[in-house]
Amino acid sequence: QVHLVESGGGLVQPGGSLRLSCAASEFSSDYYATGWFRQVPGKEREGVSYIHWSGGSTDYIDSVKGRFTISRDDRKNMVYLQMNSLQPEDTAVYYCATRIYGSGSSFDPTQYNNWGQGTQVTVSS
Repeated sequence: QVHLVESGGGLVQPGGSLRLSCAASEFSSDYYATGWFRQVPGKEREGVSYIHWSGGSTDYIDSVKGRFTISRDDRKNMVYLQMNSLQPEDTAVYYCATRIYGSGSSFDPTQYNNWGQGTQVTVSS
């Protein structure tokens, strides 16, 4: 089972940037996708972005389109989430996750098999 570790979270002022990293013990071409999710207390975990391993297609939720960019480095077994123009509503714990099978939306957290421990992102002045 793949082991995932997120890093790069922190406190940033509105309008600032952070780059989150997801380090994996391995990324396999058999994986269907890797996604970034976020969760705030009292709310359900929300899919933010994902990247498909075959073809490299990506997608984002509307609220982060144009501000966030997901990418991967296959040689380093890393997936990144570059977050620009951060706003207070982006404050959450951010998780990366991988899924093996390809049925269902890649924004749906129930489709994912392996999860990291999360990294806190706080956007505040």
